[in-house]
Amino acid sequence: MKLRTLAISSMLLLALAGARAAEQNQPEVGKVEAGKVTIAGTVPDESARAAVLGKLRELYGAANVIDRLEVGGVVPPPNWTENMTKLLGPNLKQVRKGQLNINGTQVAIRGNVPNEALRQQVVSDMATALNPTYSIDNALVVAAGGGQSLLDDTLSNRVVEFESGSATLTLHGRAILDEMLVAIKQIGTPRLQVIGHTDSSGNRLANIGLSLARAGTVRNYLIERGVPSETLNALGSGPDHPVAANETAEGRAKNRRIEFRLVN
Repeated sequence: MKLRTLAISSMLLLALAGARAAEQNQPEVGKVEAGKVTIAGTVPDESARAAVLGKLRELYGAANVIDRLEVGGVVPPPNWTENMTKLLGPNLKQVRKGQLNINGTQVAIRGNVPNEALRQQVVSDMATALNPTYSIDNALVVAAGGGQSLLDDTLSNRVVEFESGSATLTLHGRAILDEMLVAIKQIGTPRLQVIGHTDSSGNRLANIGLSLARAGTVRNYLIERGVPSETLNALGSGPDHPVAANETAEGRAKNRRIEFRLVN
């Protein structure tokens, strides 16, 4: 996400989940990691800076907000800070490879969303939050394969962790599943395969059983939190589909994973 200002109007540019801000006269902010935003530029005062950053950190987590803000030298529209914090709603997190621009009272949003209902809802939320002096240009598009992309971006190559040799989730594993739960609910009620994988250490049949037990634990965790049981299928692949070499500890750690796959 990025905030910049021209003359007396305030411009807010959010670079969301892997977007680049290099076109036209927008300065390069670099590639943004999945789930992160970069905010840079100028805000009217320290209270505005604190309010905008606070809202973003509430939405994305403090570690996921890259702050490049400066303060002073701009005159914003009336109630600018209040309007900006209202604008930054939860559905904004579902926009991938996108940007949100505010120049004075002109708002423009672009990027990918997983479905048409969400495309309309994001802009509807913004229009409800703002007063009628603001106009909104909706350039969001429904991405091909958007549902699977949303799941993949949310997992972001992280590993759902379990206690060693067991199907008991760690606290870190539960935290990742809580993020996956939000993504699954944003897609709707998709049919989903939860696939467990292990490394190649030990007996293959035992590993297949462990991978299935771990997938079952994940399935039960999601069901307990509101995902319909009939939409989830647990599978165990054991060591048969590695994504890294099993010769190193790092490779084995990557292979001990949970995969989420949409079923057409």
